Amino acid sequence: ISMTIGTNTSPLVGRVKGAKVTARMVKDRLDKELVGNVSLRVLPTDRPDAWEVQGRGELALAILVEQMRRESYELTVGKPQVVTREIDGKVCEPVERLTIDAPEEHLGAITQLLATRKGRMEQMVNHGTGWIRMEWLVPARGLIGFRTEFLTDTRGTGILHHVFEKYEPWFGELRTRNNGSLVADRSGPVTAFAMTNLQERGTLFVEPGTEVYEGMIVGENSRSDDMDVNITKEKKLTNMRSSTADETEKLIPPRKLSLEQALEFCREDECVEVTPVAVRIRKVTLDQTQRARETARRKHQN
Repeated sequence: ISMTIGTNTSPLVGRVKGAKVTARMVKDRLDKELVGNVSLRVLPTDRPDAWEVQGRGELALAILVEQMRRESYELTVGKPQVVTREIDGKVCEPVERLTIDAPEEHLGAITQLLATRKGRMEQMVNHGTGWIRMEWLVPARGLIGFRTEFLTDTRGTGILHHVFEKYEPWFGELRTRNNGSLVADRSGPVTAFAMTNLQERGTLFVEPGTEVYEGMIVGENSRSDDMDVNITKEKKLTNMRSSTADETEKLIPPRKLSLEQALEFCREDECVEVTPVAVRIRKVTLDQTQRARETARRKHQN
């Protein structure tokens, strides 16, 4: 698995006192990690302020980012990708052998979850004790973010283990997330008034008073496409007395994402901004009109 780690390029960079934000500091820290961590490989990219870090799995890379965050580094981390190889002129990707032990009532949910991730069932054994054991061959990129969904679907009772099996030809596009993102269309503090109107559109990740900027992802849309929203909208106040008293609006508590969950949530056009005090998800291209142009160009090419 590989991910791109670079300096923080968001508008909120450098807000934390004593944070390490320069490319030289990040590069020195990655070089220092290479000395003690033999499972990592750091490669240059086409940008001078970002590097491709290859490791054994997403957890190992997430631990490195979390360590750097606690050491006051500010980073932009790309979505985890698989490391491909060219075999006999074909692009091949790693396939993992996945072993699952779970109660048999969750069989349908697990099968559906792995079918969308292009998994192939190799073997299934029913022990007659109410538990089943399954063996699957799944592309490694299909397993990025799988553990969280698996534990949710099996209510924490399922056990899974996966190990590298072989390289197989590229499986094509995988849709691991069906929902789009709610993207802030301007910068400013989040207001409770705007959140009240937006909470029926999806799940929010921010709370009132949080500073946001254009292109930052503030929630998960209930539909499949992305939606630009104004989450900084304030209530218009007048000097007229209201005939009815202000009704109390109930705000649903926001969903707090950990670093691993944020990396799992990311799509190809999104990245994670990591600072000592916050983990934010944002679009790679922050400008709204620029993003719309890129989407139109992609649709035209397809």
